[in-house]
Amino acid sequence: MLIKKPADIKPSEITPESVYRNRREFMAAGTRLMLGAAVAGALPSIANAQDGDRLKARAPTTMSRSAPAPWWQEKFADIKPAPDSAPFYTGETLTPYRDVTRYNNFYEFGMDKSDPSSNSGEFKADPWSVEISGEVAKPGTYHLEDILKPHALEERIYRLRCVEAWSMVIPWIGFPLADLIKRFEPTSKAKYVEFETIIDRDAMPGIRSRFAIVDWPYREGLRMDEAMNPLTLMVVGLYGNYLPPQNGAPMRLIVPWKYGFKSIKSIVRINFRETKPHTTWNDLQANEYGFYANVNPAVHHPRWRQDKERRLPQTLFSRQYMDTRLFNGYGEQVASMYEGLDLMRNF
Repeated sequence: MLIKKPADIKPSEITPESVYRNRREFMAAGTRLMLGAAVAGALPSIANAQDGDRLKARAPTTMSRSAPAPWWQEKFADIKPAPDSAPFYTGETLTPYRDVTRYNNFYEFGMDKSDPSSNSGEFKADPWSVEISGEVAKPGTYHLEDILKPHALEERIYRLRCVEAWSMVIPWIGFPLADLIKRFEPTSKAKYVEFETIIDRDAMPGIRSRFAIVDWPYREGLRMDEAMNPLTLMVVGLYGNYLPPQNGAPMRLIVPWKYGFKSIKSIVRINFRETKPHTTWNDLQANEYGFYANVNPAVHHPRWRQDKERRLPQTLFSRQYMDTRLFNGYGEQVASMYEGLDLMRNF
């Protein structure tokens, strides 16, 4: 319908896959997996999931409960599990839920990695709407329920590589961005897709900060072929559960062959353009943050080498370093889009 108007959890305590596969045992545990206190009262339990019981990973079972929201419960009741092979599954050890949700860059909530989880308590992900504009046949403002309604959710386990040289492996829940784009019927003039993050001055203290360096709203963009690539995912959950605010609730982008800053969070506007859009970090420092932002071990950031990465979690005495792969290891799926493009200049 078009509208016109976590408690401390050790990695060893995360429920093992054997439990996910046993629905009776999972139900007997009496757990109801929730988004968290920041959006308590807005989102439902998914304890009654069907295919979702076979997910590769679920969030810890000590998350806050909230009142049911029927349409959300319906969407999360039948999630297609990740396959057992690439490119939608890595086979690598998952980054623990605690680290995924407590080590974040989301400057609207603050500059430190812990700020998003600490400062997002007032953020509300419901109600939510997304404006669709530009070179499309069906522009308008759509309620989140109507955005998600036609799309089946699936689990995908992707590597996430930050330009700051740390990385994670995360089980996301979402659907292909291409499927969403097709619904709005882009015209032949639509060469790029532009995204914007919400501005919520009351709930996002980073926006109010006099030390903020960003010209809000946060903006990102993709070429149309990148947006339509099967790997590009519109995400509404992780670890079998809803997105916490610090991870981009209620809807964010994941582009796994690009550095993390391209995967914009808490999307409220999608604009289809004929010309390349301005993007936040590229506007701030073009010589450090390219528009493409493809993971490339041969192109170093002035402050961080890109040929190595630190895989989280880590401690002072335990750090895991590994070689970084071109396109974050997804070259087979995406390299053809950049044939003839100088990746040293177009970084």
